[in-house]
Amino acid sequence: MAITASMINELRKATGAGMLDCKKALEEVGGDMEQAIDFLRKKGLAAASKKAGRAATEGMVAAAVSADAKTGILVEINSETDFVAKNDTFQDFVKQVANHILVSAPADMDALMAQPYCGDASKTVQTLVTEAISVIGENMQLRRFVSYTAEAGAVGTYIHAGGKIGVLVEATCDNATVAASSELSTVLKDVAMHIAAASPQCLCREEVPAELLEREKEIYRAKARETGKPDNIIEKIIGGQVNKFYGDICLLEQVFVKDPDKTIQQFIDASGKALGCTIGLKRFTKYVLGEGLEKKESDFAAEVAAAAGLK
Repeated sequence: MAITASMINELRKATGAGMLDCKKALEEVGGDMEQAIDFLRKKGLAAASKKAGRAATEGMVAAAVSADAKTGILVEINSETDFVAKNDTFQDFVKQVANHILVSAPADMDALMAQPYCGDASKTVQTLVTEAISVIGENMQLRRFVSYTAEAGAVGTYIHAGGKIGVLVEATCDNATVAASSELSTVLKDVAMHIAAASPQCLCREEVPAELLEREKEIYRAKARETGKPDNIIEKIIGGQVNKFYGDICLLEQVFVKDPDKTIQQFIDASGKALGCTIGLKRFTKYVLGEGLEKKESDFAAEVAAAAGLK
């Protein structure tokens, strides 16, 4: 019997198993849907289906960097509870996925899930996830990842509070020896730590969206007009407020959290001078665990009841 895409999709929805596992199951049993479900259950690959609807808003953010510091990745994997997120088995699973992304460089999440797992080519990453759900006993989701490769420079990372916040940053460097050094790695870790604390929105002024800047200016103008000042004075006031706005949201203009006497740009310049090279920050990504996710109302109600001592 020919196995069709719709059959695979139907089995996948029924079991939560990976696409390739569903295809194999259907082939093994000649296309019989019930037998295919039993086949997957016997393999432990359908055990995740009952957990697939649960809200996964905990978990951790993890990073991995290549030995030459040229490539780095950041990934967020969610679990249902903070208890499981602190479990060694879950943390080992996250490290496995992070290292796979670093080595295999998937283009996007769909490509990642379909890739043969680099630690065992007989299974896909989707299968790895499904098996981990069966072992750990909670729903888990690979939510997002980002990868940077520095052609002339290095990448750096910082993970805060055991995976609550993660930052990946890329820098250029005109000295290959320095680019691969632990000294530059320390500099980039400090920058990433700053990003975790200060939450810049952009790297520099040129990256600030024009509509965002214009909106801020209109707010400043409206406030200034209420004071009754003439237009030429208002524009000077706006200029100063815009500069402060840039200093708040642009990484290079922010005051360095570890040295309030310097901006990040000044810190980078001074670090480059000390290392005998020129360093430039190119881009960054910050992940906050669970940011934008909402727990299901039933989960929230259960937590409230538990806190109140109710069953």
